[in-house]
Amino acid sequence: MAKQQHIFNFPEGEMLLIDKPLNWTSFDVVNFLRSFIRKMYNIKKLKVGHAGTLDPLATGLLIICTGKLTKKIDAYQGMDKTYVGNLKMGYTTPSYDAETESDNKFDTSQLSNIELIKATELFKGEIEQVPPIYSAIKVAGKRAFKHARKNEEVHLKSRKVTVHEFDLYNIDLPDINFRVRCSKGTYIRSLVHDFGKSLRNGAYMTGLRRTEIGDYKVAEAYTVEEFRKIVLEQAVLFNK
Repeated sequence: MAKQQHIFNFPEGEMLLIDKPLNWTSFDVVNFLRSFIRKMYNIKKLKVGHAGTLDPLATGLLIICTGKLTKKIDAYQGMDKTYVGNLKMGYTTPSYDAETESDNKFDTSQLSNIELIKATELFKGEIEQVPPIYSAIKVAGKRAFKHARKNEEVHLKSRKVTVHEFDLYNIDLPDINFRVRCSKGTYIRSLVHDFGKSLRNGAYMTGLRRTEIGDYKVAEAYTVEEFRKIVLEQAVLFNK
């Protein structure tokens, strides 16, 4: 599927593939697109939503729906997701990624490549997973990460998710690259944390990129800047 080149009709409904930038939240992307489209086309009100959150420190594929197509967001959310990323063995962090400083250190000198690869088998198929406390899940009406940042106690329930593929490559301890294909609702940070724990060691995620949602691929997606330029060009013609 090539990048979309048709004339947009945002109120009627568009499904957009966007490559989320680093340090943007998924809501940042939605809010930017909504505001920009409304301004360019003089639209007073426009529904815009995304089909699956990416953390600020992650990049990659977001499916954005506008107008009447926001009704299809649940269908897109239900699709399997594919990620590539990096993890660091021998350490843990409270957020399970690089957002927070390391709180534990472990010796990785005895870990072998065979042992590491074998441990991935524990996480394939349907598994129970507890989301990170540094997540957007609501607890007592407030996002869990807001409780966590204030050092307030947070209890999150485990959930069943399915990991179809979990592969390691470029193993150069303490750094490892990985690829995961999984069901909706899977937290890759938790997967990495639990992977380290299964080896009586530690691990946290140092980078993540979502490459696929169902059959949609990040290679087909617009960067925010590419999309902005296309909309700007079309809006000029629209408003003539």
